[in-house]
Amino acid sequence: MILEITKYGNPILRQKGAVIEKITPDIKKLIADMFETMHERHGVGLAAQQIGKALQLTVIDVRGAGEDRPSTLELNGKPAELDAIMPLVLINPEIKPDGEPVAGGEGCLSFPEIFGEIARPEFVDVKALNEKLKPIAFRAGGLLARAIQHETDHLNGILFIDRMSKKVKEEIRDELDALQKATKAELQKK
Repeated sequence: MILEITKYGNPILRQKGAVIEKITPDIKKLIADMFETMHERHGVGLAAQQIGKALQLTVIDVRGAGEDRPSTLELNGKPAELDAIMPLVLINPEIKPDGEPVAGGEGCLSFPEIFGEIARPEFVDVKALNEKLKPIAFRAGGLLARAIQHETDHLNGILFIDRMSKKVKEEIRDELDALQKATKAELQKK
């Protein structure tokens, strides 16, 4: 089922997600619905907060992102193909960014049509649980590392605009203010 995307201005986007202790039928359905919603909206990642649930859960799939935004993956210290872990479910993730910051364009499904340059470390070491609550660990680079950092930020109530330089944020200030105002007006109708 396609879920409604929570937009900037909704307070849930600033909530830290609750730890997931067990996989229930509701969590299984939520994961499936999140993938369907993410693919329908042409996103590469979607965090639970973005569909109105404050949980430590995100889904990621960078395979269709194009050749201009490559990703790298290491499993057990060896290079691996993305298909080895994609599509990816991260539950209760812990990440350790590594490497020099690299600037790159980012967007967010909770910020339609708003994009900005953000510098993030080039690599990230990830420890998490998968959709079966089995531990997974890997090292990611490129777009996959960027997506993981972006989505893990969501799980902790941090938005991509918080990572922008003041200059970039000022360039999109009018768009941000308009989106926030529209979202708050929509919330008051409910």
